[in-house]
Amino acid sequence: MKVMPKLTLIALLAAGALNAISAQAAEVVQRGGTLTYGRFGDSIFLEPVLNESNNDIWILSNLYDTLLLPTNDGKGFKPGLATAWKLSEDGKSVTLTLRPNTKFSDGSPITAEDVKWSLERASKPGNGVWQFLVSAIDNVTISDPHTVVIHLSHTDPAILTALTVFNTAIMPEKQFEAEPGATDHDKAAAFAEHPIGSGPFVLKSWQHNSTMTLVRNPYYWAKGADGKALPYLDSIKFEIIPDDATRILKLQSGELDGAEFIPYSRVKELQGNPAINMALFPSTRVEVASVNARPEIDGKPNPLANPKVREALNYATDKDGIIQLVTFGLGKPMTSFMSTSTPLNSGTKPLWPVDVEKAQALMKEAGYPAGFSTSMNILAGNEDSLSIATGLQQMWAQIGVKLTINQMDNATLNANFRKGNFSTRIGPWTDDIADPNEITSYYAYSKNIQALHSGWKSDELDKLFEASQQEINPAKRAEEYKQIQDIYNTSGPTIPLYESSYPVALKKDVQGFVQIPLGNNIFTETWLKK
Repeated sequence: MKVMPKLTLIALLAAGALNAISAQAAEVVQRGGTLTYGRFGDSIFLEPVLNESNNDIWILSNLYDTLLLPTNDGKGFKPGLATAWKLSEDGKSVTLTLRPNTKFSDGSPITAEDVKWSLERASKPGNGVWQFLVSAIDNVTISDPHTVVIHLSHTDPAILTALTVFNTAIMPEKQFEAEPGATDHDKAAAFAEHPIGSGPFVLKSWQHNSTMTLVRNPYYWAKGADGKALPYLDSIKFEIIPDDATRILKLQSGELDGAEFIPYSRVKELQGNPAINMALFPSTRVEVASVNARPEIDGKPNPLANPKVREALNYATDKDGIIQLVTFGLGKPMTSFMSTSTPLNSGTKPLWPVDVEKAQALMKEAGYPAGFSTSMNILAGNEDSLSIATGLQQMWAQIGVKLTINQMDNATLNANFRKGNFSTRIGPWTDDIADPNEITSYYAYSKNIQALHSGWKSDELDKLFEASQQEINPAKRAEEYKQIQDIYNTSGPTIPLYESSYPVALKKDVQGFVQIPLGNNIFTETWLKK
């Protein structure tokens, strides 16, 4: 009997998910209804510029629109609030033609002044961890009511792609500035509780850590297959259900129409359920254990600051074993800290083969022949994270590392992460832009968030990244990114585990939903078959 290779299986499953969506799109759409969707964690901050978490980001694309929109394959862009764009010959400016007669969700017109204010606010130094994506923007000028020109302080090879990212969403200047508060952050916090955007949906209600309801934006500009304004749904109700088993039970009982982040251990079972479409959407998702590399934690010497210790943990980690244990063979080994779907990935083979003897020798060289005790923060109720942590607990015990697992709710997990209050942590990453600059800034560039809030730093890598942000010669930029990956993959503050698809379970009557490789949950053309 011929065994199908894992990568071929993944490709077929991904193609199957997309083919199913394409087949659905060919049907005659039906309007109306409420879709109830189970999320693993609540959003925290529904404001495009100052957020950080995927739980926020994947809702933002339904509330706000950008000048350009990502294509469904996550590799390109298409018209959004801008219908045309032109990069100057010297690469120092972008001219955009604005879509006429567009409105915000409160009915007020979207103006060139709103575009100018939104982009200049997003590019202001210190305004959010994603500011670097548009840090090249010097200023924005208005040529006429339908034309704006973005002037760059230096060439930026990713500037057009950056205009698809959530932090460049166009927001209403007057409504934002009218919010209470002395600072931009104060106003953003107030605005986020009742956001006004131009996306397909509007926030109607939000009971934090319980439910969130979005209703259709009556002023949305895009048209559906029937020639009428999108979206097709009347509303979406998100239920926050951190426990994986409970999300699945509610889906199976009909209480939910869809559920995200299905544990890989349950995928085969749900694929056999005739009432459910178990989709595996192609992704840029990678799963890593990140490590606090600061010299001290809580005033005590930190063994994880030693590069040899981090090497030992990597050699002690059986990546293939984790892939089989957690993803049941649906994942694949990482060849770099960025996914193989991320542009300019230079990896040619899986990182860090398992070698327990080498790991033990490295621990001895590092001065920890008997090992040490440490801890790992994970999301409570998440079966995959618990399986990973339990597997690592057993693997690292072979080199004397005693691992305590701390399960915590999503808000606490993220708060500790941002404060650098962790020893190790399990966490996924998904690109939001079809360029390697985002993950590199977040994972590796010390001047953004101290490399995954880890305190790790490489001066050489920082210089390479800064140069790559201005390099418009594709070959030179590719070489810079190869050097960046070589440095990080050998000494960075992560234990790379695997990359995988997005497992989403939907009732058969849910049509037209897509999660693109950049993570965005797109409900714009979702409809319910009655």
